[in-house]
Amino acid sequence: MTLQDLYLTLLIGGTVLLASIAAARTAHRAGLPSLLLFLAVGVVVGEDVLGLHFDDAQLAQALGTAALAVILVEGGLTSNWPDVRRLLLPAGVLATAGVAVSVTVTAAGAHWLLGMDWHLALLLGAIVSSTDAAAVFAVLRVLPLPQKVTSLLEAESGFNDAPTVILVLALSTATADVPGPADIAGHLVYELAVGSVLGLAIGRLGAAALRNIALPATGLYPLATVGFGIVAFAAAGAAHASGFIAAYLAGLVLGNAQLPHRAATRSFAEGVGWLAQIGLFVMLGLLVDPSELPATIGPAVAVGLVLLLAARPLSVLACLLPFRVPWREQGFISWAGLRGAVPIVLATYPIVEGVNGARNLLNIVFVLVVIFTVVQGPSLPAAARLLRLTRPGALRDIEVETAPLDALDADLLTVSIPAGSRLHGVAIFELRLPSPTVVTLIVRDGATTVPGHDTVLRMGDELLLITTPKVRQAAERRLRAVGRRGKLARWLGEHGDPETTEQTSS
Repeated sequence: MTLQDLYLTLLIGGTVLLASIAAARTAHRAGLPSLLLFLAVGVVVGEDVLGLHFDDAQLAQALGTAALAVILVEGGLTSNWPDVRRLLLPAGVLATAGVAVSVTVTAAGAHWLLGMDWHLALLLGAIVSSTDAAAVFAVLRVLPLPQKVTSLLEAESGFNDAPTVILVLALSTATADVPGPADIAGHLVYELAVGSVLGLAIGRLGAAALRNIALPATGLYPLATVGFGIVAFAAAGAAHASGFIAAYLAGLVLGNAQLPHRAATRSFAEGVGWLAQIGLFVMLGLLVDPSELPATIGPAVAVGLVLLLAARPLSVLACLLPFRVPWREQGFISWAGLRGAVPIVLATYPIVEGVNGARNLLNIVFVLVVIFTVVQGPSLPAAARLLRLTRPGALRDIEVETAPLDALDADLLTVSIPAGSRLHGVAIFELRLPSPTVVTLIVRDGATTVPGHDTVLRMGDELLLITTPKVRQAAERRLRAVGRRGKLARWLGEHGDPETTEQTSS
């Protein structure tokens, strides 16, 4: 490559990056998932429009897999372990048994509706059965949902990539006969077990190293943290285990360890995650041939309807019924099974393996993802309101770049006092928040005041609280308890458990 070629490559790459960032802002304002406009940027830059040629499925598979690893590391780093821990079992069942149910129902629909042979139908079912971590993380974290619902969907999307990759690889490399359930189950157990062990071990090793080794520059801590997640992914892959589960678990361990410069690490991880998403979706947009897509609209809609209206609800019902999850939450979880980059990346696997009809599968999957993302993504807020799952008074994290909260070992939260909350009429001292939690500001009717010991809270107030990671959960529980039963909540048997509201509202 000459210097002139380098300049041209950087010019094109930088322009595409800036166009994608502008697309992300446009998508956010329009209430659409960013992946749609990223894919559109790739299609526009591609051979049929602006003329950039790219049809290397093997390179797309390799780069796409690496990008997914980065996205999963970022997802783990930004997930809250206490919320995930209590949902490990239902999330694990959804990510394994739920995938099996979804694959079976979707494959049956593709076989009977489209006339696909069972091999291709099972491949298609496996490819589209995984919810997408990037789409789920991006969309759900801006909705005021019960933490249980958000955490369950995030954990499922972090875990279910591994089983689907194993299924797709097994079906793609099957030359004559489709592998039996026992063979697939054996591969699944090995890959998940070894990947989980490596991810947890490398995450704990990384956390210990970063706590005890003083690095010469602050910027090296975020690099090292993400680096440990990538090492976990690569180590698991080298051991023929699941790199995806290893990457997510390593990120989860590192993100919840008390490491130096946590805010900087999280910001860096989010930036790297966005870069991976942009590169991934633009590349996948480049890979498809727009002239081939119209012919696959009918099959994509048919398979998507089977997936959305039958396969996903049945898998959620079968997996979550034993856990007594309220039907409203089950309905939302069924509707929020977003698809994104993962199915499109997985669709490159059969192309690389030379499976007959694989290119058509890629086109069907691409159209399916685009159409149903347009349908599902913008409808999630309305679905949450319809199912009465939104929480107007939910506590929210605040991203603060100028305050040295890492050095103070502090968390900054806000809480709104909605209509009907028993926080109305309670004085600050009557909250009895765990020390050292304090209410530092109140915004009331557009005016900001510093509250005193006897300040009485009113409906519509916005409170700014500072707490520490050690007592944050206790502070949240106390605020929920008082909001439900008033200042005597504890005497009335209310302790602010996150599940209480969700169960009583079902």
